[in-house]
Amino acid sequence: MNHHPPRCSVIGFGPGLGHAIARRFAGEGFAVLGLARDPARHAALAAERITLAAADAGDPDSLAAALADGTDVLVYNAYRATMAAPSEIDPAALVADFRVNVAGALAAVQSVLPRMRAQGRGSLIFTGGGLALDPTGWLPAASLAIGKAGLRSLAQTLHAELAPLGIHAGTVTVAGAVAPGTAFDPDRIAEAFLDLHRDPPGAFRAEIIFRG
Repeated sequence: MNHHPPRCSVIGFGPGLGHAIARRFAGEGFAVLGLARDPARHAALAAERITLAAADAGDPDSLAAALADGTDVLVYNAYRATMAAPSEIDPAALVADFRVNVAGALAAVQSVLPRMRAQGRGSLIFTGGGLALDPTGWLPAASLAIGKAGLRSLAQTLHAELAPLGIHAGTVTVAGAVAPGTAFDPDRIAEAFLDLHRDPPGAFRAEIIFRG
């Protein structure tokens, strides 16, 4: 009898937090799929348990195709940010950012949820941001703050809907700038993602706020 390793898919894979999350889950025996718009840029980060593939977080069809084989843990780490003061954001840019920051997360969830529902288990984990808690912290990032607030709301409403079904939806809200060698070292934050995934049924947390 063949036993396949559990699968973790990381949308928004890159050399920072995405790679750290992938490494941490691979270290726990997961087969990790790292999804990026241009995976060739990150080819050097592929490893024995980390496979890279192409997906555009702003394109629901692209996400559905990339996630067609299902996953046990979905990590949504993609984001898009237009730097402008809130009164100066182009509405079209705000919509484009929101498409990646929130709608892409929902599209990814909807792609993997049918199988998770059938199995009665699975984890949906989102990379949140401290701007969702304090949107005035950095005014030029107002569009991203709106996106992270929307993502936090999506994560918490999915948590309320899906926890009774044994499916864990939650956010790791990172209240600081991710940088190696700091209190917000990506490897330390990746541990919080694994901790959230490990919550037992009946004790699922909707959020971990990582303050360093």
